[in-house]
Amino acid sequence: MKITIIGGGNMGGAIAIGLGSGTIFAPQDITVIDRNQRNINYIKTYNNGINGVINDYSSLSEADIIVLAVKPWYIQEVLEKHRKAFNPYQIIISIASGISLNQLSEWILSDSAIYRVMPNTAIAIKESMSFVASYGANKENDELILKIFSELGKAELIDEKLFPAVTSLTSCGIAFAFRYIRAAMEGGVEMGLRPDQAKQAIIQTLRGAANLLETNNSHPEVEIDKVTTAGGTTIKGLNEMENAGFTSAVIKGLKASYVK
Repeated sequence: MKITIIGGGNMGGAIAIGLGSGTIFAPQDITVIDRNQRNINYIKTYNNGINGVINDYSSLSEADIIVLAVKPWYIQEVLEKHRKAFNPYQIIISIASGISLNQLSEWILSDSAIYRVMPNTAIAIKESMSFVASYGANKENDELILKIFSELGKAELIDEKLFPAVTSLTSCGIAFAFRYIRAAMEGGVEMGLRPDQAKQAIIQTLRGAANLLETNNSHPEVEIDKVTTAGGTTIKGLNEMENAGFTSAVIKGLKASYVK
């Protein structure tokens, strides 16, 4: 099975790197098309077996799966220019935000199974949360796409109407998580820790918190109650954060990124 990724930037490159270290595709069956040699070189530093080409679209007709990993404004041009290479037996995946399955179908003009996938950059280390929506696909197609993206983290098939929400929560959300980590690091440094100590402390704390929620299948408030005691330091810190608008700021940030 062969896969061609159009676009070797941050997300396309991350997908190529993740798949290149997986079990579904051999590196030589992965081709990345890009306009920038620097992007190709970066991908090949992780796995030299991956094929990287500059503006050479000849691999499209031989690919079983085609991933569109270019900017949303460039999707239509790419599809209309190269759609003669597509055939009904291929699976076409778009990771472009804001481009609907109906739009993709109109531009492709093929009976190919079409997917929208919303991953995040953690896909490069196989820790992405990827949401998937399909058009003109069958159960076997769905199972294959979920298998591919489950190897790169976790994947879930959803209705396309939920894409704005999951884009905000996971694709944008990873940046929000980094912003919290940065803020916590700055607080740790102000209290006397070295930056590397503060960074490691908060990373491990967040890893432990996430694992507790997953292992216990519990609500965050249940785990918070286990830490807080009457008159203790934790409740004082939580109250101060709420007084500063912590929860409302998170919700406002998510809603600001929520674009229908």
